[in-house]
Amino acid sequence: MFLAAVFLVAVVSGATASIAGFGIGSLLTPLLATQFGMETAVAAVAVPHAAATTLRWWRLRHAVDRAVIRRFGLLSAAGGLAGALLYARFSGRTITLILGLLLIVTSVAAITEWNTRWTPHGWVVSGTGLLSGLFGGLAGNQGGLRAAAMLSFSLTPIAYVATSTATGLLVDVARTPIYLWRAGPELLGLYQPLGVATVGVLIGTLLGERVLLGIPPKRFRMIVGAVIGALGVWIVAQAVSSAT
Repeated sequence: MFLAAVFLVAVVSGATASIAGFGIGSLLTPLLATQFGMETAVAAVAVPHAAATTLRWWRLRHAVDRAVIRRFGLLSAAGGLAGALLYARFSGRTITLILGLLLIVTSVAAITEWNTRWTPHGWVVSGTGLLSGLFGGLAGNQGGLRAAAMLSFSLTPIAYVATSTATGLLVDVARTPIYLWRAGPELLGLYQPLGVATVGVLIGTLLGERVLLGIPPKRFRMIVGAVIGALGVWIVAQAVSSAT
């Protein structure tokens, strides 16, 4: 039953990531954490996440905005490396709560279209890039914050997902070797759920891509904003419940 749940969630998360640019770590990490603990789950999800992100990037590579990668993506990778080095040293509940609140605020800005009225410059781009990568390394949830920050770049839906995917891939390249180094022996014993999750996210990636190609830009922004908000509420609820 657990492997069946992993497969279903993996397919949904892969499809969500193809449409919104994130979702694999956000959905799979809590599920695996129920069985293996949060620290192991964060490291484990990096494997299917890297596989699906690589596939999505390859299929959408023509649409990547290289200027955003230079200004935002490379700093996200640096933040991901720093977060991976520190991920076992901070309170998971505190990090999760902060992340959830940030996502809720960003969702409101996206749905009300407040964030379309400004374009990030200078240190704001650097800060959001580093912060999204840092959360990716610390808590395995870089996608929501990255997606929130990237809404301000006014990219088309395909360019948005392609660029978000390329950024996520850079973060994966930076953090995954650290995870494997620290949790490698434990991950070898999880070959079944990891294999099932990897197959699931690859299937979901291909299914979600078909939906992405038919979404108008304005509706796309609303969908991403709503998904970010739902994820933020769920993350805050998880953090609060873990404290009681």
